Amino acid sequence: MTRHAAEPTVRQLAPEHRLRRLELAVTRRLDGLLQGQHLGLLPGPGSEFAGSREYRPGEDEVRWMDWAVTARTTVPHVREVDADRELTTWVLVDGTPSMDFGTAEVEKRELAVAAVAAVGFLTAGSGNRLGAHVLRRDGVRRMPARQGRDHLLALLRDLLAAPRDEPGEPAGEDLAAAMDGLHRAALHRGLVVVVSDFLDAGDEDTAPPWERALARLAARHQVLVVEVADPRELELPDVGLITLVDPETGVRREVSTGNRKLRERYAAAAHAQRDAVRAVLRRTGVTHLPLRTDRDWVADIVRHVLAQRRLAAAAAPRNRTRGGRG
Repeated sequence: MTRHAAEPTVRQLAPEHRLRRLELAVTRRLDGLLQGQHLGLLPGPGSEFAGSREYRPGEDEVRWMDWAVTARTTVPHVREVDADRELTTWVLVDGTPSMDFGTAEVEKRELAVAAVAAVGFLTAGSGNRLGAHVLRRDGVRRMPARQGRDHLLALLRDLLAAPRDEPGEPAGEDLAAAMDGLHRAALHRGLVVVVSDFLDAGDEDTAPPWERALARLAARHQVLVVEVADPRELELPDVGLITLVDPETGVRREVSTGNRKLRERYAAAAHAQRDAVRAVLRRTGVTHLPLRTDRDWVADIVRHVLAQRRLAAAAAPRNRTRGGRG
């Protein structure tokens, strides 16, 4: 597709203009597509019936007794409902140098900000709060969970305007430490969104250092992992001799992309690394949303959310049936 010369790419815009374009993309295309009721996140006092379970003396209130199930089973049961309480969402954003890479219209860093914007607008509501931890080379920047559109826009503005780290600077914390820090900060159950490229996923024989920390987060919270990637991280084009720079260490290496076997080995290693990421995410039981800089990220998010809602709607009758059997 040919781009008009007068139309700047996202990365050429000033942060304030990028934020305005980002907000328009989210509000225009998500608004109306993802409206409607959805099941509560947490079990507890609410209004959405979620089944029945046996009565626990001293823990349950008599007013929640499910008399129909109690009569049918001759065992006291109480009703369970999904909570309609306020939702606190925490986002952990990887802002290390590898996220500054990008060969499409947007860099991975900007795609990460887009994902945070979508999460913020999707979870916005009366009483809902959004907080953020941003992993950088000099440590983790923590933004408290607050309500409102102004807070969300300020958070996005900070993410877009954050200074870039120089390659090779010593790291203060890694992704595992950042996850542990978020686990300590997010005391109450809620939604946690981790946005990263996960380039340190280890291999088939070695678990990545962040797997255990992610599992701890998933044990307390509903966790969505947004994996961002660029097409050039998956395969090399045949463009002759190029210089590759590791954004984390600053190491440079000249590579002849005209070598077909080298390109094949590169692609095989890249896909094996992505397979390792997916395997870890399956083991920890989190929800996985892959996004790419060369794809329509809004459409990918819409498809993901609609698929999750269909799964939730399909699971609701089964939960009620299991509860009714007691």
